Amino acid sequence: MGDDSKTESNSAVIGSYVALGDSFTEGVGDPGPDGVFVGWADRFAVLLADRVPEGAFRYANLAIRGRLLDQIAEEQVPRAKELAPDLVTFCAGGNDIIRPGSDPDDVAERFETALAGLVPHVGTVMITTGFDTRGVPVLRHLRGKIATYTAHIRAIADRYECPVLDLWSLKSVQDRRAWDQDRLHLSPEGHTRVALRAAQVLGLPVPADPDQPWPPEAARGPAAVRMDNINWAREHLVPWIGRRLRGESSGDHVEPKRPDLLPL
Repeated sequence: MGDDSKTESNSAVIGSYVALGDSFTEGVGDPGPDGVFVGWADRFAVLLADRVPEGAFRYANLAIRGRLLDQIAEEQVPRAKELAPDLVTFCAGGNDIIRPGSDPDDVAERFETALAGLVPHVGTVMITTGFDTRGVPVLRHLRGKIATYTAHIRAIADRYECPVLDLWSLKSVQDRRAWDQDRLHLSPEGHTRVALRAAQVLGLPVPADPDQPWPPEAARGPAAVRMDNINWAREHLVPWIGRRLRGESSGDHVEPKRPDLLPL
């Protein structure tokens, strides 16, 4: 991670923020009352906005579900450079890693190329690691690849003095209640905990501990677990596999929800 004094000085003057990424940063799994996803980045933006005079903070979210790293580098990074905000969060590569045959070393090299082109044009770039997926169905067998990519991300962060939103160490999101019913995206509570951790990374005071324990949960019997797995496979896994086989993306024809730096 970069120098703490640099992070603190940047966090004190953040008046603009641009979020880059895929479904995670768009906020899938955290629907708002108007039907638009909220997500951790929007919630993090609120925490940042609370530290400056009302109306002075501006925020853009360019993330689109399903986007691969190269698409984010080609579509979103140039726009972020144009906007030149005080802070950028850059989360990319997750959709590449879960693709069969992908190489985390290669994905990391391409991530670093994109980051190198972004850093000179903006204030601070916070980059994001992968989650520890040991308890996540479908993704747990990819834990080794995700761990390798996460190690690369941390090394890249050191080279460019970028603060790191380390999701691998956020133990609270390993609880099933942190995940949406599709088991691929975070729930509203999961997104909230990530937003709180992002604020902590910048040294900001937060209203709650993102790693605080979850309340006790009643044990579920094998029959209930089995039925949940059957319903999940039918409603989420089969459609997800179908899109992969057809070469489709959930983000086809989706536009960024906040393409410009607007007051929050």
